[in-house]
Amino acid sequence: METGRRRPTRCEDEDMTTRAEDTTFDAATSEFRAELLAHCYHMLGSASDAEDVLQEVYLRAWQAFHRFEGRSSVRTWLYRIATNTCLTALEGRARRPLPTGLGTDASDPREPVVADEERLWLQPLPDAALGDPADAATRRESIGLAMVAAMQDLPASQRAVLILRDVLAFSAAETAEMLDITVASANSALARARKTMGDGTTRDGRRAVELTDRERSVFAEFCRAFEDHDIDGVVKVLAADAVWEMPPFPGWYQGNTEIGVLTATQCPAAAAGDIKMVPTTCNGQPAAGMYMRDGEVWRPFQMDVVTFVDGEIVHVGAFFERSLFDLAGLPSVLGPTAP
Repeated sequence: METGRRRPTRCEDEDMTTRAEDTTFDAATSEFRAELLAHCYHMLGSASDAEDVLQEVYLRAWQAFHRFEGRSSVRTWLYRIATNTCLTALEGRARRPLPTGLGTDASDPREPVVADEERLWLQPLPDAALGDPADAATRRESIGLAMVAAMQDLPASQRAVLILRDVLAFSAAETAEMLDITVASANSALARARKTMGDGTTRDGRRAVELTDRERSVFAEFCRAFEDHDIDGVVKVLAADAVWEMPPFPGWYQGNTEIGVLTATQCPAAAAGDIKMVPTTCNGQPAAGMYMRDGEVWRPFQMDVVTFVDGEIVHVGAFFERSLFDLAGLPSVLGPTAP
């Protein structure tokens, strides 16, 4: 007769089974979290929404994992869940534009700026939210801010097909199966999406890892000019026809001189030292967290995402969501000794 060992109860058996299933699920799916976050972001145009939806994606996947039969790869299965979860989230929701996508003329920087807090605006995605920047899948699937903005003009279903086919390189058959449509329908949606997107001349600009030495120097001067309250320096580093936009303010500004006026008249900084700039990357592009002086410390103010084309800064998107600093792994406050 065996003594000294207690048989596990039924509840303990079920608990051990659940822990084993959780371990198996995590092992099978965790490596895809970064690229799925990027995919949700490309679909939704919002870093914060993408994080929320990704949590739902993994919950749905965990609940359905026991039914996964391996007829496709785990990666394909997860993308199916993620894409359809995003499509559900987009139902009845307006597109997320940048101010330049509203169809208005460039604004006068001398006029007061008024925020439109009711509209859903496009957000950038800090690269740090995707984990290790050396990850090949993350690097391959990062799309610049301008391209994400352009994709917001597509109907959600066309956007899904375009991303699955042209960004993620799934086949027409795989795409059709993910979306529960025919291959012919998938091909038709892709053709319409490509036509809407045009000839591919959207200026995404150079990736941060691809900047030349001169471009790195220009970016450093961009940051220095703001820290020194050097308006002429800001103007100098911008292309003559550069564009500046800063949702939730619906106006946008064109021309380095006009942007200089905007900086001089609308920026709350009044002297050198009022601003500190901390370099980072968003959407694979060079970016900087701008901190504004508050007494003896500096607090997050805006995230500037910079577009380089042919060695010049042609576009700056300034975004005011404080959550972007958290996603970028930037400090919530800077002290006097911070660089």
